[in-house]
Amino acid sequence: MKIYQLSISLVLLFASINNIHSQEIHVSTHGNDSYAGTKTKPVATLEAAKKLVRQLISNHKIPKGGVKVILHEGTYDQANTFVLDEKDGGEPGKPITWMAEAGKKVSITGSKTIPADKFSPVKDKAILIRIEPQAREKIMQVDLKAAGISNLGKHRQYGHSLPVIPATLELFFNEEPMILARYPNKGMIKIGKVLDKGSVPRMGDKSNKGAIFNYTDARHAKWIGQKQIWFQGTFNYGFADDYIPVDYIDTVNKTVKLAKPHLYGVNTGRDFQTYAAINILEELDMPGEWYADEETNMLYFWPPADMENSVIQVSILEEPVIALEGVKNVQLKGLTIEGGRGIGVYMERCNNTLVAGCTVRNVGTSGIFMGQGAKLIDENSSVDDYEGIAVSRQVGSFQNHMYKYNTWNRNAGENNRILSCDVYNTGSGGIALSGGDKKTLIPGNNVVENCKVHDFNRRNKFTWSGINVDGCGNKLLHNEVYNSDFHGIFVHGNEHLFEYNHVHDVTRNSDDTSPWYIGRNPSNRGNILRYNYFHDCGSASKMNMGIYCDDSSTDVYIFGNVFSNMNTNHGVVFSNGGWDIVMKNNIVVNPISHTGVVSALYYTWAAPQAKEFFDEGGLIRKRLEKEVNYKSPPYSTKYPSLMTYLDVITAGKEWQGMRAQGNLLADNVIVGGPENPIELLGGQYAQMEGKNNFVTKEDPGFIDMKNGNFNLKANSKVFELIPGFQQIPFDKMGIYKDEYRK
Repeated sequence: MKIYQLSISLVLLFASINNIHSQEIHVSTHGNDSYAGTKTKPVATLEAAKKLVRQLISNHKIPKGGVKVILHEGTYDQANTFVLDEKDGGEPGKPITWMAEAGKKVSITGSKTIPADKFSPVKDKAILIRIEPQAREKIMQVDLKAAGISNLGKHRQYGHSLPVIPATLELFFNEEPMILARYPNKGMIKIGKVLDKGSVPRMGDKSNKGAIFNYTDARHAKWIGQKQIWFQGTFNYGFADDYIPVDYIDTVNKTVKLAKPHLYGVNTGRDFQTYAAINILEELDMPGEWYADEETNMLYFWPPADMENSVIQVSILEEPVIALEGVKNVQLKGLTIEGGRGIGVYMERCNNTLVAGCTVRNVGTSGIFMGQGAKLIDENSSVDDYEGIAVSRQVGSFQNHMYKYNTWNRNAGENNRILSCDVYNTGSGGIALSGGDKKTLIPGNNVVENCKVHDFNRRNKFTWSGINVDGCGNKLLHNEVYNSDFHGIFVHGNEHLFEYNHVHDVTRNSDDTSPWYIGRNPSNRGNILRYNYFHDCGSASKMNMGIYCDDSSTDVYIFGNVFSNMNTNHGVVFSNGGWDIVMKNNIVVNPISHTGVVSALYYTWAAPQAKEFFDEGGLIRKRLEKEVNYKSPPYSTKYPSLMTYLDVITAGKEWQGMRAQGNLLADNVIVGGPENPIELLGGQYAQMEGKNNFVTKEDPGFIDMKNGNFNLKANSKVFELIPGFQQIPFDKMGIYKDEYRK
């Protein structure tokens, strides 16, 4: 009798424990999919684990602690996207968590590992003669087809205003991307005299004619007979990158003809009108470079270190490595997602999902892409005549679609969080954050927090920032964004909060770019930059801005930030005819130009375009009347100061929105720079009020200005000279320690 009672008690105890604690399912590269998924009998694949989770969900057996799918140490290559959808979600307080075993490295990849012993020295004399003498003994080769890899991908044109496309096969060595053989190894080649700028799609020219220009480097002669040469650079404007195939090289006339046009046509004479030559076997002349022959499937590689103990991978999967679609209460923790030709993690229609402590790297397009992308309908269309449709699991024509349909709800979902992740070595931007609805001003409450995002422009450049954000009511908190020649943060939408971020070493070699950008829509309002640290951004020789409020931007509130060593020659904050751009209670140290710059663009360089922007059918009128109806709720009640924006001053010539107003630079501490911190470009309609700013050449009382500690001492004279100046929480800016960042 006592034995029977004890057995019942144990059963009840175990049932109680199971109800309180989480259920575990184990996955191991040494497992078997026929196993039960226990710690001692793990399954081998993510798909098998998902099947076990679905069984628990369908049987309503999710314990109070949720379900933990624990991936044991190892690499899990995915031939297809690993998808979690509506059938795979948990419940509030009962999440389904896919996580790495504690303290172990778990990699989910879209790639294939090639053993080092598959490589051998190059013996083919026809290949060796094409390689520089000092490199011949260093180059190794591998037959990709023999290694089970037959799809190398196809090189296609991509760049500014063109669709973002999956990369061709890429090579990774010890977790770092290798360099597709190029010239020069560092720097760029200047464009010579332009004989024919080619067709200009931006102006409606659809003749598809490539440019002809003189080359300026004799090295071009070495490439005669080489197929599939591509030039990557900025061929006209310093913000418009492109990757264009070469039609032919003429060594007699020292000219190059491109096989495809550049959006703006090709030009010369500016220091940013340059390119590099890519995908050339003859230029495989330094450690880390490689080349793949599409006809023979042979890959040639100069390894940067000993191959025997190294990990060598090539990307295979063109779809996202992981896709979260329609899931609720799902978590990804501590995983490394890498090695695909497309997106790392794709998220759509998600609710209360968490991606935490993950590393997303070495992918061909975007690292984490939240919300739909877009597909171009007519390949011959350009920016102004763009037509497309929203699509899932690809980036595509995202930027053009957003430009045309600025209230596009990308169906990202709500209450999702990307926390303490590292995103780097991506091809087309780091993180694309979306959520909420711009038209109704319903917030998405999606957050990117405590993430490091860097080296995010291996392929696409302009607009493909460390973090892109759109929609309404999302947050970027405590992130660090760095290492890019182009934008740091790119913004669409309303009521976003940017707080405690650290942005540095961006916009280093591009023109008309900035570490933070918003533009071309006065209905994008309510965005707040508070307590961020921007430093060492821009280039004195290029046209760069700090906080860039481009054409007709309105209502950006810039409070309590620190700006140091901003090499932005168009201001720390720059406004192109904006309204209600307010910069208060900030610290600016060593700017190379004015702190606040406002341009009356519609009365100067953009005067010929003013009518087409503001008159019937114009872009600005479309933004306000067609996309959101700015004179009706919720816009009329939320943003009453916008109501006069399209009021007529002179019929057919002038509208109120052409004249900057409500811009304020007040209560800021400015150390260095011009004595007058404000510059107005273009006459009386370039307006910004300066009020109670403390401009000095001396240390105003920082704790340690020399070593970059911009906390103010309690006895700093700032607090006397600017009554009510609030101490800025400098120490809280940037990354913080948590359970994922020890």
